Amino acid sequence: MKIIRYQDHAGRTHHGRENDDGTARRIDGDLFGAFTVTSEPADIVRLLLPIVPTEILCIGLNYRRHANEQKAKIPEYPILFMKGVNAAQHPGAPIVIPGHLASAEVDYECELAVVIGKSCKNVSRERALDYVFGYTCANDVSARDWQIRMGGGQWCRGKTFDTFAPLGPRLITADEIPDPNALEIATILNGKRVQDASTSDMIFGVPALIEFLSGSTTLPAGTVILTGTPSGVGMAQIPPRWLAPGDVVTVEIEGIGQLTNPVVAEGVGAG
Repeated sequence: MKIIRYQDHAGRTHHGRENDDGTARRIDGDLFGAFTVTSEPADIVRLLLPIVPTEILCIGLNYRRHANEQKAKIPEYPILFMKGVNAAQHPGAPIVIPGHLASAEVDYECELAVVIGKSCKNVSRERALDYVFGYTCANDVSARDWQIRMGGGQWCRGKTFDTFAPLGPRLITADEIPDPNALEIATILNGKRVQDASTSDMIFGVPALIEFLSGSTTLPAGTVILTGTPSGVGMAQIPPRWLAPGDVVTVEIEGIGQLTNPVVAEGVGAG
């Protein structure tokens, strides 16, 4: 099932089941509980991120070729960092380059996002996919100067500015993607393909990540897991290719679609 989230003409927010022709029908109920697809056509004024995350867990250096381009050692365990839910951004809405806490090195990262559908803890990798509600596209936008040089040795400052986690445009339920580690994934920047890979290049596949992240830790329904980015990020280009106002960046994942966001500068004023 293809699920979208949208705002209608009355300003109300709904989920909808998207049809192959781009129309949709409104969904009633709890997406992570009991819900019904109604016969009512979805009154879509604005497309929103497909879910509001309860938390955003992220994995670094999880593609072999990306680790190689960073000249980084292949990790023994998944590298975990987090983004605040403030970073979540809608499809079509802008990625905002920080100006108040200024960054000159904002980068793109296409990622497969996993959405946990029911609370889980201490899950084995053999059962891990049973807890997945679905998948969507994500862009792990990263301010590399704050991530690497000015973040005090932690990645979170450079990763969790407002708008730094676009998600969407739709959520594909897990039954339609039996193997999340067999998908083509790419970033298209201003019409040019700058990342082009397969999720089969992950060091730790989706089941292994869920097993690791749920170890002695409860993952509530609505947890979004960003599973890492492949090679081709802007910081690895010669010279580096940082995002700039006027850019348009698209994350494309096989079976899910395209997540597109323009890039703008933050307007800095008195607080």
